[in-house]
Amino acid sequence: MAAQAPVPPAFTWVVFSSDPVRGEEALRSAQTLLAGTLNPRIYIEQFRDGFLPYEGGRVKERFERLKGTSSPDLILTHYRNDLHQDHRLISELTWNTFRNHWILEYEVPKYDGDLGAPNVFIPLDETLCRRKIEAILESFPSQRDKHWFSEDVFRGLLRLRGVECNSPSGHAEAFYGRKILCG
Repeated sequence: MAAQAPVPPAFTWVVFSSDPVRGEEALRSAQTLLAGTLNPRIYIEQFRDGFLPYEGGRVKERFERLKGTSSPDLILTHYRNDLHQDHRLISELTWNTFRNHWILEYEVPKYDGDLGAPNVFIPLDETLCRRKIEAILESFPSQRDKHWFSEDVFRGLLRLRGVECNSPSGHAEAFYGRKILCG
């Protein structure tokens, strides 16, 4: 019996707040990162940056519509203790909406100093680290004026997480797994 080719994973990518510049940036980055996947669905919403908690009802309605369109195997969302109000709300609504799903929370380095102690680690080799950092820096030019948006910060975080999990390469991506469903 001949082996069947693996089916590429399907992705739904949602960005909740954008303006015309950030929306185009988010769309391009999603298209780049999802190239080669099966029918990627990309949604760029236009909720105002920094004001998501004040539009909570409308944001929750959007989550409910998303829930009706798919049952994902894995959801990546912001860390629940992220000090940015929009990130925190998205994390809260992710957990509120997708109760029976595998959810991993990611961290975003920034001036708030809200990094924690993740408990899910994925070792990365040097090539993947470099590709990840390049993709971030190239994909989000609107963030270049932020002092924390630099190669050293992203590499430093990957290195720190690599130390914490004793990664053979010395680098790792880390997530927070509050509830992991297996099987």
